[in-house]
Amino acid sequence: MNIKSILAKPFAKQVSSRVYKYSKNAVEVQQKVFLKLIKQAKFTEFGKDHHFSEIKTYDDFKKHVPIADYEDIKQYIEKVKDGEENILWKGKPLYFAKTSGTTSGTKYIPLTKESMPTHIESARNALLMYINETKKSDFLNGKVIFLQGSPELQEKNGIKIGRLSGISAHYVPSYLTKNRLPSWETNCIEDWEAKVEAVIDETINQNMTLIGGIPSWVQMYFERIVARTGKKVGEVFPNFNLFVYGGVNYEPYRNKFENLIGRKVDAIELYPASEGFIAYQDSQTEEGMLLAVNNGIFYEFIPAEEFYNENPTRISLKDVQLDVNYVIILNTNAGLWGYNIGDTVKFVSLNPPRIVVSGRIKHFISAFGEHVIGKEVEDAINSQTIDTSITVNEFTVAPQISPESGLPYHEWFIEFGKKPDNLEQFALKVDKALQEKNSYYYDLIVGKVLRPLKITCIEKGGFNNYMKSVGKLGGQNKVPRLANDRKIADELLNFKEK
Repeated sequence: MNIKSILAKPFAKQVSSRVYKYSKNAVEVQQKVFLKLIKQAKFTEFGKDHHFSEIKTYDDFKKHVPIADYEDIKQYIEKVKDGEENILWKGKPLYFAKTSGTTSGTKYIPLTKESMPTHIESARNALLMYINETKKSDFLNGKVIFLQGSPELQEKNGIKIGRLSGISAHYVPSYLTKNRLPSWETNCIEDWEAKVEAVIDETINQNMTLIGGIPSWVQMYFERIVARTGKKVGEVFPNFNLFVYGGVNYEPYRNKFENLIGRKVDAIELYPASEGFIAYQDSQTEEGMLLAVNNGIFYEFIPAEEFYNENPTRISLKDVQLDVNYVIILNTNAGLWGYNIGDTVKFVSLNPPRIVVSGRIKHFISAFGEHVIGKEVEDAINSQTIDTSITVNEFTVAPQISPESGLPYHEWFIEFGKKPDNLEQFALKVDKALQEKNSYYYDLIVGKVLRPLKITCIEKGGFNNYMKSVGKLGGQNKVPRLANDRKIADELLNFKEK
């Protein structure tokens, strides 16, 4: 056993104890985070504009600080980009994480000297919690890889600019540097398909033990390995036993991954966002991810069904309830205030606070009043593929409001790895599973307002080709699970099976 894996176990125990101490006192910890954030930002331009000097309680905060999205704070961001200091947070940020917005174009999300370490520490803690629970640390002896964006950064007015995953590449802990692949040169390749081939060149003969990234892009890496070698990934990498992922739900991919790998591997889910590292999986046996309550983020929650009301309910961690779909709102030590990142979450545990990501507030289907969210469609299809030979490479769902004949329906665009023997029967089973998840949808089906869902099969590689056609292949880009319009759906029709 390597010295690294030996020393990791007592350190993991120490860190886990500290993390759970915070989590078991999450409401009190969040209150301290809240007061510290207000104190530190009191003399910023945003703090002066929003009367931070008068804020003593969370109720005070709600009176002075509105819920905001990127467009609402863009005026402040532009000043920071121009080199001005003490605008959203004290001084100037170290970085801008560059992200693609659906309505705001390119977004520039600040990362400060206070916030950046929390991203690295949270990813580290997730691994240490895994080690402490499972007593498995051998993965530290082999090679690790995180499929990510280019680490090359631009600079403007003393602030470096790049993708979050590329920025994070500059913070690889020293104890992992020698284990880390691919090389800097390969990581800097911009073309995703060329990058994947170069990554395979560098990893295929290595002792890979941990592989991480967004599932859809790791899937491409795995598929190319199988195509090149004619072997399962688990044969090529016999000591690969830990998959770390974030960005999307793994469950719809699990069957496909196990087929590509040839066996089951442990998985750790992370919830990183450019705006802050929000949660990470702390247990292989408990559902959900542990909310990072001592991470320089004060969280707020708005019931998703009220979000577009004039005065929606706005609460702190103290008042959340189990199994309610909340829009998550962030206040951070990078200078984001009342900030809506667009995600919805549900609590599956309150003590300690654990969440699952249920979808995007803008990614839903309610063309007929059904209020279907991402987690419901993912659970529906997963329930009919688990423990079967059926594999799904990718899928998305859209309403068909004006069919050529018959009742309207939900159209599921699915790229199968292995198709079901009877597609119509499979569609009916998925539809029934969705009815069980969503009572509104059930009522619409029973009431003959909608007919059961229809599946449109997408050709092999079709989703990747679609993403390539819109300039979003690779990196942190992903296809939304569902939409309330047919913008994506109509484009995907160009890639359906002939």
